Amino acid sequence: MIRIEHLTKKYTSHQGSVIALESISLDIPRGAIYGIIGLSGAGKSTLVRCINRLEEPTSGKIIIDDQDLTKMSARELRQARQKIGMIFQHFHLLQSRTVAENIAFPLEIAGFKKTEIEKRVKELLPLVGLIDKADAYPSQLSGGQKQRVGIARALATNPKVLLCDEATSALDPQTTLSILNLLRDINQQFGLTIIMITHEMKVVKEICSDVAVIDSSKIVEHGPVESVFIQPQSSIAKEFISTVFPNELPSDLLRELAAHPDSQIVRIQFLGSRASDPIIADLMKECEVRANILYGSIDHLRSTLFGTLTLELQGNPEQLILAHSYLDKRGLKVEVIQNAI
Repeated sequence: MIRIEHLTKKYTSHQGSVIALESISLDIPRGAIYGIIGLSGAGKSTLVRCINRLEEPTSGKIIIDDQDLTKMSARELRQARQKIGMIFQHFHLLQSRTVAENIAFPLEIAGFKKTEIEKRVKELLPLVGLIDKADAYPSQLSGGQKQRVGIARALATNPKVLLCDEATSALDPQTTLSILNLLRDINQQFGLTIIMITHEMKVVKEICSDVAVIDSSKIVEHGPVESVFIQPQSSIAKEFISTVFPNELPSDLLRELAAHPDSQIVRIQFLGSRASDPIIADLMKECEVRANILYGSIDHLRSTLFGTLTLELQGNPEQLILAHSYLDKRGLKVEVIQNAI
């Protein structure tokens, strides 16, 4: 659906050159909700603005449905952009227009007939839950309602792709969840490909099927959300994951546990039905080790259960080897945090 090949963006000024994006390559499947996460200044917003050429790439390709946007004329690009909707962190609504008029605006620019515009607006208002707000002005709306207007406006021309640039960053947690649920429903109902730019791993956890991690202008890791959460390869991905699944133990506790004989601290991660299996009880019974639970949590990645458990395993070396074998056979990721001194 969307293929980005060696995309580079360089800004040049009298002070010198700054590379905002360096040789970015990604394949985004049709119908995916694809998260792109990074810290402020990492390049993620520049990337999303390059995808629809609001920012001109210095080099590389952006291919959507086998068409390279970087090779399009201004006229061709205007037509292509009708199939690429975009929503923003700060809504960007026209304050002098009503909700209905804001939604109608891109259709007016595209030259749709008045009757077509009215019909499309009437379709979109109930979709985003604003049927009773058609004549309200932005100043009369909450943040969540403003973003719903932004979503409806982005959907007005029936796009195939929806770009979301920090779309929930200005919202409280409960409103954020409602907006994410709306985007999920839109994705499922219309098969829309959604690209979520964010610095919040909870957004990725809640809604995304795939994620790419951008750091210092480069993609350092990408893949299905479950794979990245269970086996993060980069330090920045591990930092992001720790914000939603904190699992660090206090240093004084680790020092105390290190003095225990025949002791090992391990972190186990569960996915799917494994999160509800009696793994620890069976482990203690079959391997004859003692297990002291130090930390644990169960949450979800989209609709899949995800659990993490930090244990102190106590037993002789043979028992500990047997315990690892037991866990490996059940497809669990096991990370040794600390062995006894």
